[in-house]
Amino acid sequence: MQDMIKRIVEADNEARALEEANKQAAEKQKQRIEEEARAIYQKHMDDAQAEIARNDAYLDKRFSRKLTTVSAKQESALIKLRSDYEQNRDRWVDEIVSRVVG
Repeated sequence: MQDMIKRIVEADNEARALEEANKQAAEKQKQRIEEEARAIYQKHMDDAQAEIARNDAYLDKRFSRKLTTVSAKQESALIKLRSDYEQNRDRWVDEIVSRVVG
């Protein structure tokens, strides 16, 4: 009987040790999975940040080209308006005065 109780206690101790080992293995596996998930997340975030930086650079260049084009058009329009003003100001003044006076 003593031998039977001893074997039951030993089996119980072995089962508890095995259960503890399984818990530790499961915890290590969980930590490894969490680390891999963080690494994958960080890689995707780094890739996204790099893509954003590339897009920002592209958009900055595109905006700069458009700004240059618009500025050139505005400068051209300003030159034409000044030229029209210089050529026609006396005639315009005379025309305004004649319409007002009568």
